[in-house]
Amino acid sequence: MKKPFDLSLYLVLDPDLCRQHSMVETAREAVAGGVTIVQVRHKHASTAERVALARSVKEALRDTAALIVMNDDIEAAVQAEVDAVHIGQRDMSPALARERIGADMLLGLSVNSESVARAVDPRVVDYAGIGPVFATPTKPDHEQPIGFAGLARIVAACPVPTVAIGGLKRQHVSEVFAAGAHGLAVVSAICGTPDPRQSASDLRAAIQHAHSGL
Repeated sequence: MKKPFDLSLYLVLDPDLCRQHSMVETAREAVAGGVTIVQVRHKHASTAERVALARSVKEALRDTAALIVMNDDIEAAVQAEVDAVHIGQRDMSPALARERIGADMLLGLSVNSESVARAVDPRVVDYAGIGPVFATPTKPDHEQPIGFAGLARIVAACPVPTVAIGGLKRQHVSEVFAAGAHGLAVVSAICGTPDPRQSASDLRAAIQHAHSGL
């Protein structure tokens, strides 16, 4: 059975930015500060290395409610028995991904246009990552930034829950939720900061403040 999920504060781990605290320690501290979902993203690792990393993150978060997502690598997601896998537009089709992961794993899909959003099948895809809102050095091959106006249009066209991504920081939280997104995904706003727990806590406080104003 699929687990319920909360997209409000979604952390994407980055191996370069996490050098100071390690990806596992960053995940543990960030979840303690209020992160609800942790994505394991390591573009240059092998499947075996991603499996080992995901299992280490799982162990670190074993006593928490946070969900773990594997980026792109479906084989690693299945082997590590994580909660979800997230694929991009250039990866395999969502239907094939769903066939390979089965009915019980959550499936996230990157979406960067209204036409792509409208084509999302909610019987296959559980949530959509919308962006990039801004250009970001953590993913140099990203699509053209969409801004908050583009975010609002794409969110409105998307039939599944959405999380905004791309260069987002604490000061952008209210605009993310005003655009209708269910949460924001961050990388450098937590990874590589001196205190990942405090960074996550500050973002969580901003999210609560944004919700109180809606």
